[in-house]
Amino acid sequence: MKTIIIEDEKPAARLLQRKLEKLNTAVETMLHSVEESVVWFQENEPPDLIFLDIQLSDGLSFEIFEKIDVKSAIIFTTAYDEYALKAFKLNSIDYLLKPIDEDDLETAINKFKSRISIGNKVSLDFEQIKKMLNNPFEKSYKKRFTVKIGQHLKVISTDEIECFYSENKGTYIHTTDNRDYLIESTLELLEQELNPAAFFRISRKYIVPMQAIKEILMYSNSRLKVILPTYKSDEVIVSREKVSDFKAWIDK
Repeated sequence: MKTIIIEDEKPAARLLQRKLEKLNTAVETMLHSVEESVVWFQENEPPDLIFLDIQLSDGLSFEIFEKIDVKSAIIFTTAYDEYALKAFKLNSIDYLLKPIDEDDLETAINKFKSRISIGNKVSLDFEQIKKMLNNPFEKSYKKRFTVKIGQHLKVISTDEIECFYSENKGTYIHTTDNRDYLIESTLELLEQELNPAAFFRISRKYIVPMQAIKEILMYSNSRLKVILPTYKSDEVIVSREKVSDFKAWIDK
């Protein structure tokens, strides 16, 4: 089975590759943009299966298929929430919400193999999916996160989150009860998943929610310092290039 991944977040692509390898599914290549994917399809035979992210660095991944006629089966890997899932379900083998659960991944692979064995192919209606993705009245944002603690799963509501932060190549949630949890995500991905009216990325290291901001102080070099109720591990600083947008966000 010839499989490729189209995903602009390279750490997310590598993580998915490792999970697929555990399921004895080898990945032939990983592509990270619309332009790169179009060139690859022009020079290579189409794969049997594509794991496809929706938003790539240079546009929507659907633009690939406006330029190239691809008959491959597709499993969407997406940060979009329930509002678009009906379109994904009707127009693909399956969809997987990020962060991707290994059991869901195995189920999707088995569904693909089952359809192939009976010769059942899915006709993709990219226009229908694009229409649903671009409808701002139906868009919803991530409301909870699931983290693994030993053999247990804990569900954390966005109302319980004091900040997201990156440290030592990992991404963490800090909660209002002064606890930290490692999650399988990046701050870049979280920016897409979270409601921009409620969360703001103040720097390369932090995303903070409006409801958790206790105090805002002037800081050196025209920056701002955010005081949170329990997070004390480091100073939470609004980077200089973000100050103007942060003030506009606060004033909305």
